[in-house]
Amino acid sequence: MDGSGGPNAFVERQVNMLQSNPGCATAKYNLGVMLMEQGRLEEAKTLFEEAIADGTRMFEAYVNLGYIYFKQGNLEKVEECNRLAVQIEPRYARGYANLGFVYLQMEKTDEAIEVLQKAIELNPRIIQAWCNLANAYLQKGDLDRALETNLKMLEIAPDFSLGHNNLAYVYYLKGDMNRAAEHLKRALELGFEAHPEFLKEMEPYLNNTHDRGNGHCPSTSSDA
Repeated sequence: MDGSGGPNAFVERQVNMLQSNPGCATAKYNLGVMLMEQGRLEEAKTLFEEAIADGTRMFEAYVNLGYIYFKQGNLEKVEECNRLAVQIEPRYARGYANLGFVYLQMEKTDEAIEVLQKAIELNPRIIQAWCNLANAYLQKGDLDRALETNLKMLEIAPDFSLGHNNLAYVYYLKGDMNRAAEHLKRALELGFEAHPEFLKEMEPYLNNTHDRGNGHCPSTSSDA
C-alpha cells in the first residue's frame, strides 16, 4: 500500500478511482484490504468478490477471500479460494501452505502432505508449512518422517517454541524421554504453554527422576 498521506488519504484515492472507473478491480481490491484490516470482513469479502467477478486473475484476492472464509469457519471455501490462487500463480508458496493447513483440518492427510511439500519446495523459509507437514506425518502415523521434518524445521528456526513442543511430543511417542524432556524444556523456556496433560506425563522426566515411560496425549497443530 502506498502510505503517502496516510491510510485515510489512501482510501480517498481508491474511492475517487472507483467514482471515475467503477469497474476498477485494483481499487476494489485495495479497499477490501483496508476493510479486512479493520475487521469489516463482510464488506471486504464483497469487494474482493467484485474485484475478481470479471475474471481478473488477481490471486491475492482469492487468498484474502480464503482468509475471510477461514475466520467464518468455512473450510470448503478456504480450500476453493486457495486452490484457485495457486492455479493463477503456480509459484505462490503461501497458497500451497494455506491449502495444506486446510487439508490437515479436514483430515485429508495425503493431500496435505503433497501441497505442503510443494510449498516448502517453492519457499523453504515458510516455517508453518514445515510445522503442518510434521503434523500431517504425525496424523498419518509416520513418526520417523514427523521427527525428520521437525528437526529440519528447527534448523531453520531454532527458537520456534511450537516446533520444540511438537518435536518433544514425537520423541515422547517414540519412547525417547530424555530428548522429549530436552525439547519440552526448551519450548517452555521460549514461552510456550504446553498441553497440561503432556506436562503431567513429562513432569518426572523434566525433573530428571526417571529415564523412560509410556503414554499418550494430544499434540498441537499450526495455523495458515
